[in-house]
Amino acid sequence: MRGTMAWLSRGAFVLAVSSASLAVFAGFGSRAGWWHFMTGFQLLEWAAYGGVAAVVLGALGGLASFSQATRRGLWFGLIAILIGLPVVGIPWDMKRTAQRVPAIHDITTDVEDPPRFVSVLPLRRTSQNSAEYGGAGIAEQQQRAYPDLRSVPLPVPAQKAFALALQAAQSLGWDLVAADEGEGRIEATDTTFWFGFKDDVVVRIRARGDQSVVDIRSLSRVGKSDVGANAKRIRDYVRTLNDVLAGA
Repeated sequence: MRGTMAWLSRGAFVLAVSSASLAVFAGFGSRAGWWHFMTGFQLLEWAAYGGVAAVVLGALGGLASFSQATRRGLWFGLIAILIGLPVVGIPWDMKRTAQRVPAIHDITTDVEDPPRFVSVLPLRRTSQNSAEYGGAGIAEQQQRAYPDLRSVPLPVPAQKAFALALQAAQSLGWDLVAADEGEGRIEATDTTFWFGFKDDVVVRIRARGDQSVVDIRSLSRVGKSDVGANAKRIRDYVRTLNDVLAGA
């Protein structure tokens, strides 16, 4: 019986490591172009199932090993649980977020007059999603889900605001596509770490008397829902812009 419990814990450990590896490669394989991102999502789902099994088996094996004072089995069970939980938790959190936010992929701080993409358009020729704004329906969904996203007033002239906006974009590690001070327009592409999704961003700076106002728009190239990624990107940018302004 003791040997059986030890093998149960070891099996849970092997399953947890295998599931974690599958989850990692699900995303990075999509990023590398080895398979379509939808295949990556399917692999991630399978990895989550494996993670659930690893956690259950690790708990059973660990508890049995603890009662039998089998230290090795206990450690294998605990490690299986520690590895399996994030393998389950990350996809579960993504799914929960996708159910909570609207299935849209174009987010902007100005829904009435969203900044327009210009220089990035050639890079979007094969994109699944159009660069044209979806109109009132998209705006209504965004405002319900992300009421905090608004134009950003800056207490500096437009020329200074442009420099600050550019600095903020560069500090976030975006791939700069265009920085046209005359038009007050900055365009860039942000690539997600895991699946390698490419989302395009345009920042617009306009004069408002002797001050200025900044608007941001973030648009996914693929996928009906961005699972909240574009709103998060805009929030991160606004926070970074305010930090840059405070340090200027």
